[in-house]
Amino acid sequence: MRSSNPVFSRRGFSRDTGYAGFNAQAGGPTANPYAGTNPYAQGGNPYAQAPTDPYAQGQPVTQAPPQYAPQTRPMTMDDVVTRTGLTLGTVIAGATVGWLFLTQNLGFAVGAGLVAMVLGFVQSFKRRPSPALILAYAALEGVFLGALSGFLNDLPKMAGAPMQAVLGTMAVFVTMLVAYKTRIVRVTARFTRFVLIAAMGFVLLSLVNVLFMVFGGGDGLGFRSGGLGILFGIVGVVLGALFLALDFKQVEDGIAYGAPREESWLAAFGLTLTLVWIYMEMLRLISILRGD
Repeated sequence: MRSSNPVFSRRGFSRDTGYAGFNAQAGGPTANPYAGTNPYAQGGNPYAQAPTDPYAQGQPVTQAPPQYAPQTRPMTMDDVVTRTGLTLGTVIAGATVGWLFLTQNLGFAVGAGLVAMVLGFVQSFKRRPSPALILAYAALEGVFLGALSGFLNDLPKMAGAPMQAVLGTMAVFVTMLVAYKTRIVRVTARFTRFVLIAAMGFVLLSLVNVLFMVFGGGDGLGFRSGGLGILFGIVGVVLGALFLALDFKQVEDGIAYGAPREESWLAAFGLTLTLVWIYMEMLRLISILRGD
């Protein structure tokens, strides 16, 4: 099963066993309980430098894939934290620009958001992370979020809503991090399947609702207002929280099994995507609760 987050749907960040990948070989008292194939183990690590047999005239026993150069060192938690901070900082900088200068020009902000979406898809399907592409996505996404948030904040019923959405997003992040670290939430095959199916259903219903709004007018299927809208918003926030658990698992396994340092950019990108999702759902839920 591929990762639910498209930025991890690549070599070394797959869920081929149904679990969160990076699984050690089964057997023995210290075997990984998720028992599968560890893509970063020496026998199957696509990033590991091939060993040399001294009796084979210096020829490598196992050739590493040519698209990956030997790495100087593996990814660490410091790498993930630093790059996530840089990516989120770029989002905040872009949001500041959008808030200050584009609240009355939402057309430009929406255009920035669409470009950001395209850049996000491009990075998601690239085999290697591109820091410039990730930071460009973060900047443009920030411009869109800042302009939209500033526009909503100027509405009488929505004053202060963006700050509430930020605080709500932070609360969800901290709560899910604590739940994951204390193993209240465990990423298993069943958990992953549930999140994938629920996310696909959520996105499908959202698209159907948009189509009804465009061609039928009004509020579509009612997912943007009233009790149904509140329920749909809560589901969206909960799904974002579950995606955070998947992201945490990918980071944890990448560090444990020696993912290359450059993969920390993908971890930062994935976390940023999830946090943007949660913020948008929080903002929409607050809008419905305030009756705007």
